[in-house]
Amino acid sequence: MNWLSDKSLKHLLSVANDPDFGATKYRLLEEISHGGMGTVYRAVDTELDRQIAIKVLSTPEANTDIARRMLREAQIIARLEHPGIVPVHDVGLLADGRVFYAMKLVRGGRLDEYAARNPAIRDRLRKFQAACEAVAFAHAHGVVHRDLKPQNIMIGSFGEVLVLDWGVAKIISTDRSPAVLLEADTLLLPGGDDDPNTGGNGDAVEALSPEEEETAQGTIIGTPHYMSPEQARGEVAQLDQRSDVYSLGAILYFLLANKSPDLNDDGHLPPGEPLSMQRPRELNPKISKRAEAVCLKAMSGVRAQRYPSAAELATEIANLIDDEPVSAYRENAFERTGRWLGKNRFLVFLVLAYLLMRIFFILTARR
Repeated sequence: MNWLSDKSLKHLLSVANDPDFGATKYRLLEEISHGGMGTVYRAVDTELDRQIAIKVLSTPEANTDIARRMLREAQIIARLEHPGIVPVHDVGLLADGRVFYAMKLVRGGRLDEYAARNPAIRDRLRKFQAACEAVAFAHAHGVVHRDLKPQNIMIGSFGEVLVLDWGVAKIISTDRSPAVLLEADTLLLPGGDDDPNTGGNGDAVEALSPEEEETAQGTIIGTPHYMSPEQARGEVAQLDQRSDVYSLGAILYFLLANKSPDLNDDGHLPPGEPLSMQRPRELNPKISKRAEAVCLKAMSGVRAQRYPSAAELATEIANLIDDEPVSAYRENAFERTGRWLGKNRFLVFLVLAYLLMRIFFILTARR
């Protein structure tokens, strides 16, 4: 009897667990990542001869709540056509009943990995601004992400910024126009009665009703260190754009201070001001007071005191990059002068050089 080696056994188990794409135009190459709802693979679209990413549901049943949520995630991403959001190319069912969707393969690294290689705060702020703009686009189309963190923001090989993982996104708009999301009361899988490329006999998965779509009150959605206080308290009905603004503020804290915001000793966020944490300038004195003020305003434990939208936060970040005033911090006269001198240092240098030359010529002319 020949015994299989541990390496061979591990390989066989991995092959057995791989989804069967034999009846599709896709060929799997390798697993990229694994999450609670599904697994992401690198694959090849054999018809177009290009590499893509495919997310496959872990549960082999199309009528489960998880399957509906994954279909909803695919539809949300497909509707949000923005350079900062990964486009979806296809969605369907495998032979074993598992839902999958194909999307653009992002080559690059996560924001936390980028920050580790790029210590310059201004460079980090530019990437963060792009992420804020992508989130602002989603908000304008009635979608809240609810799980923003550095690991869900990718920096592509050409420097592009993409916001990933919309699996727990929340639809906050009641408008059901195409610009928002659902055009009908059902999500039809390829092969359904309304699919013009088939003769019918497909499966239709009903869209989540407002009651089903809304997660139960008391359920905690998000990631520790980056979720808003209302998320940590399970106040699902209170989650809106400002919850994402808080998470963006926590990401900004990470980019400024080189560490995630600390939770309280009991591991929960208090209902008032968000965290018993060090201020960013205590961890990194090189950052400006204006940058710290923007971060702390975005992370306010009181929703009404945060930036009302990701778009306004993106504007503040643009002002930081351009050395312009920000609404979160009131400068005194000395600070305004110092900021102006820093922003116009080349002009100041030219003026000083001219004055020194004039003084030199005056002194030499008298001799």
